[in-house]
Amino acid sequence: MHRRTASLTLLATAAGLLTACSKPDPQTALEAAVQQLQDRLEARDSKAVLAMLDTRFRAQDEYDAEWARKTMALMFLRYANVKVIAVTRSSRIDPPGSSIGITEAQVLVTGAQGLIPERASPYSVQLQWALDGSDWKLRDLRWE
Repeated sequence: MHRRTASLTLLATAAGLLTACSKPDPQTALEAAVQQLQDRLEARDSKAVLAMLDTRFRAQDEYDAEWARKTMALMFLRYANVKVIAVTRSSRIDPPGSSIGITEAQVLVTGAQGLIPERASPYSVQLQWALDGSDWKLRDLRWE
């Protein structure tokens, strides 16, 4: 009986390890990248945000990663607290099975020195992501 219990335990452990080692599907990984971007912005971690940008990153067809770095530096100097509140957010692989991901969101970006926001700006944003190995990198950012 001990042998059977040990075998079942070993099989369960192996199944758990295989599940833990398997990489998430692209849709799940895309949604995780979007959340990670939001978390890194709120943590004011510009290096980590910049690491998520594709080498061909563009914003509004005219700005590049250097612009993103300078913009974050300015915002983080001005505000001790930065929040990105996603009112709505949806992500999809477009077309299905490709290495391009699209996220569309309605967000509210706030900045504050204390608890009460001094600035709150609503935006409609579209992010285009490119799959780089197993990581999603932000390639294009547009907002209204």
